[in-house]
Amino acid sequence: MRQSLREELRGGSGPAGLILRLTACCVLLLPFSLLAQGGAKNVLFLGNSYTYANDLPQITVNLAQAAGDTLMVESNTPGGYTFQLHSTNATSLSMIQQGNWDFVVLQEQSQLPSFPPNQVQTQCFPFAALLDSMVSQYNSCGETMFFMTWGRKNGDAQNCPNWPPVCTYAGMDSLLRLRYQMMANDNQAVVSPVGAVWRYIRHHYPSIELYSSDESHPSEAGSYAAACAFYTAIFRKDPSAIPFDYTLTPPDAGAIRLAAKLVVYDSLWYWNIGKYDPAADFTYLDQGGGVFSFTNNSLYANHFLWDFGDGTTSTQPDPQHQYSLPGTYAVRLIASHCSMFDTLTQQIQVTSADIPSLTGEGNAWGFFPNPATETVRINCPSCRLEAAEVFIMSHCGSLLSRETMANGASVNLSLSGLSSGLYYIGLYRPGQGTDLKPLLLLTR
Repeated sequence: MRQSLREELRGGSGPAGLILRLTACCVLLLPFSLLAQGGAKNVLFLGNSYTYANDLPQITVNLAQAAGDTLMVESNTPGGYTFQLHSTNATSLSMIQQGNWDFVVLQEQSQLPSFPPNQVQTQCFPFAALLDSMVSQYNSCGETMFFMTWGRKNGDAQNCPNWPPVCTYAGMDSLLRLRYQMMANDNQAVVSPVGAVWRYIRHHYPSIELYSSDESHPSEAGSYAAACAFYTAIFRKDPSAIPFDYTLTPPDAGAIRLAAKLVVYDSLWYWNIGKYDPAADFTYLDQGGGVFSFTNNSLYANHFLWDFGDGTTSTQPDPQHQYSLPGTYAVRLIASHCSMFDTLTQQIQVTSADIPSLTGEGNAWGFFPNPATETVRINCPSCRLEAAEVFIMSHCGSLLSRETMANGASVNLSLSGLSSGLYYIGLYRPGQGTDLKPLLLLTR
């Protein structure tokens, strides 16, 4: 949108000639940081009866709705299913390949991750990695979320004789937690730490019964605790004040939401939540003569927007830039992946610069600083041969400030009287028309 508007306005007959067209469209060009992801999330649950019991996905939907968020879910949860079975299940594969999932939740069979290391290494980890790779292949903007389950109420009596670490709840639960964290770390995935929330509740609110009569599957309170953990992990929001108690008493529901807040929300990074978001970073090298080379050290990003502080930009990963005048410039890098982004700004000092030749293109011009506070300096090396005019215009076409270059290569425009916001900087040259450069960001 920005480029097409600029191209439409190029070549006009002066600042006044633009006002009618700008007023008619009155386009507000928002800064990139405001184009962030919306509140709606699409989540696919792949698991078994632990997910199916009490319809955990729907409880999570209802919780999100009560919080004012939108969650859309689908699930495939055959009883006793493992990652290996899901990796060959036609329904699971079709749902992954459907794409457009923000998260694909993976829940392993309830006992398998707590088994001896060799068994987990052959029967669990490879298929976790296989499913994660499928999620990445068909959901370029989606994440895998591992559903950390819980230890059985009194340990795994079935496997206790052959594997003593699972004879108690604490032993089995600790192994499940370790293995799910290993799977998340190995696959750069996030965790919904349901088991950790359950453990907190068992310790601090022992009167809340999380288990059904089989001492394995969740009660309604157990599923509600799982939903609170999932809501917090998916939306990265504090669940403690959500006005939805499900079938529970208000004190029990409030205690569970508080547990999710303390275990999940207060430690998002520990569960890898946000750990793989884009992180902008760069270094630079002064090559002399106003030439700077920039090295992009950003993580988890695949698109980049550079603002060199003099009115010029680049989308190259590692650009080189020529400054035409000495000065201090604020160089900003926006690193993004899908709807997520991060911004880093560094000040650089240009001590010497080469004025570009007045032949050839000769029309390059720019302005700095950006963002600005009191004044903005417009540089136009070729304008020393012309009676050029520079001006500031609002996004709706009002002419706010205007100066003549007076046969010079630069001029300062005062920003006094203007409120914080976004503006156009324009240059008019007789015989060449008008060129607009969005955006100048004015901050107070």
